[in-house]
Amino acid sequence: MNFIKKLYIHERFYAYITIIAATFLVSFWFPILYVIAWYLVIILGVLFVSDVFLLFKDKKGISARRILTQKFSNSDNNPIPITIKNNYNFKIEVKVIDELPEQFQKRDFEQVSSINPSNVWEFEYTVKPVERGEYYFGKLNVYVSTFLKIVSKRYQFQENEKVAVYPSYIQMKKYEFLAMSNRLTEFGLKKIRRIGHTLEFEQIKNYIIGDDVRTINWKATAKRSQLMVNQYQDEKSQPIYSIIDTGRVMKMPFEELKLLDYSINATLAFSNIALRKNDKAGLLTFSKKVDTVVAASNKKTHLNTINEALYSISTQYSDSDYGFLYAFIKRKITQRSLLILYTNFEHISSLKRQIPFLKAIAKQHLLVVVFFENTELDDLINENAEDLQTIYHKTIAEKFAYEKRLIVKELESKGIYGILTKPQKLTVNVINKYLEFKAKGFI
Repeated sequence: MNFIKKLYIHERFYAYITIIAATFLVSFWFPILYVIAWYLVIILGVLFVSDVFLLFKDKKGISARRILTQKFSNSDNNPIPITIKNNYNFKIEVKVIDELPEQFQKRDFEQVSSINPSNVWEFEYTVKPVERGEYYFGKLNVYVSTFLKIVSKRYQFQENEKVAVYPSYIQMKKYEFLAMSNRLTEFGLKKIRRIGHTLEFEQIKNYIIGDDVRTINWKATAKRSQLMVNQYQDEKSQPIYSIIDTGRVMKMPFEELKLLDYSINATLAFSNIALRKNDKAGLLTFSKKVDTVVAASNKKTHLNTINEALYSISTQYSDSDYGFLYAFIKRKITQRSLLILYTNFEHISSLKRQIPFLKAIAKQHLLVVVFFENTELDDLINENAEDLQTIYHKTIAEKFAYEKRLIVKELESKGIYGILTKPQKLTVNVINKYLEFKAKGFI
């Protein structure tokens, strides 16, 4: 029974059968072909048995391995290497079908190659998750056939492997590297001159590429015969909280990723930069009530605490209660802090309902409200209006875009900072605003 489960008919076998059937058919008019057709049947039968024998004589004709990391990075391409070794003493053709997690909705994954005796075939493919959570990989199926290509033998490896998809740590590392190497402008991050002197001397260290040449300590350099620089740090650490609205307005998707996940990815990258700048990073999520609370800290392990908290966040389907948020902040965050509020307002009227609470928060803290442009309206706005219906659509799209700009002005008039951003530019714009506040001495 196990033998039958592993035995599969190769596609070329059906071509052989078709040729034999055609020979039998033509023999109706040319009887001599009838005998030839039966010879072909016998030859095919012998080849069938030989092919089965070659494939099944070795129980471990091949070995294969799928290499999975413990974590995937959400919204990024994650590589999955596969290694297959040919243990047969003849050349084989292999077809690899990997059973991907149901979240990818991909059922046509297939890789084909030939492998010489004792050789190894290594390749990798990438997957791009757009939701956080647990992903389960099924079996790694490898179908092996000989040069005869009459039957195939199925091998199966590594069933039911779990991978957790976390907020985008690839994006976080990218911005961390750019910040450390002073190459932030490559991704649109502004270089802002610091105002005043809010740095204090920390230590002298070896010069590395990317350090500010103006901090070179020439006396120490002469003594050590190698470049040495002064390292400075901010005089004090400031609490910085990322506040994420998990209400229904954050469920809107752009390029397959929800606004909530854009905010989560940005929070992880931004928190890492803040910790690198010796500030204290914290986290709040809220909808009807405050669901997640991570107190601001700058401990070495704190980024992992924030990452684990972000991993388990989910979108709620209710309207968010800003009154409850204000009461919580007033009671729990007593020290003046920078608050980055990720939310979304589609209309000026929806903002005005929340303005009293936002103003109250801004009296005690430095509040930045982050909300999103509807990038799908750009195509409508830029479309040439050639008929009445298109004119209507274009006018409505421009009205929505105009209301977004009105929201920014309304916030500014109440002394609240606002960031209107495309979802794809969220991380860059938030880090920009943070660096701007640091340079101006606001925090």
